[in-house]
Amino acid sequence: MTTDASAPWLIVGLGNPGPEYAGNRHNVGFMVADLLAERVGAKFKRAQKAQAQVVEGRIGPPGPGNRRVILAKPMSYMNLSGGPVTALRDFYKVPTAHVVAVHDELDIEYGTLRLKLGGGDNGHNGLKSMTKAMGPEYHRLRFGIGRPPGRMQVADFVLKDFSSGERKELDYFVDRAADAVECLVIEGLERAQSAYNT
Repeated sequence: MTTDASAPWLIVGLGNPGPEYAGNRHNVGFMVADLLAERVGAKFKRAQKAQAQVVEGRIGPPGPGNRRVILAKPMSYMNLSGGPVTALRDFYKVPTAHVVAVHDELDIEYGTLRLKLGGGDNGHNGLKSMTKAMGPEYHRLRFGIGRPPGRMQVADFVLKDFSSGERKELDYFVDRAADAVECLVIEGLERAQSAYNT
């Protein structure tokens, strides 16, 4: 699958809107998107064409390695992310292979990152909605949050804030995830996987 290298990238942080969800494990995608927006020096604003907040900017060194990016946070709630993401993809003319979903992942340890292209949704409602709307051939950055302790239900676990122990390392892991997204966009999937898949 070849894609125009100069085509823009759409980086989607998955999460739920509203202050009551801000620190939840399920909102780690929003945290990474916020840091990337800070790095490009812009603030999120309401998208004209979609139920989302967006930032437009460029990442990478000046010259041919520089990439145009649209950072997005769907404001539709996690299980309806596909609609806003597809609307943004179409509006900005982004190839599906240049869409990156940044999301929480139960099946890998806290703070572990995994980059991949395509694949299943592993029960993640945000990915399920995106795949239904535009097919599976987009990139994912999976941010490990680990499994719930004891008998806690998955739904309760992902909608809880990170524990105080986890919060001590959260900024470091979010920073590393933002680095991984930048590496993917500038240097490609293989390079990013070898540097960040642990």
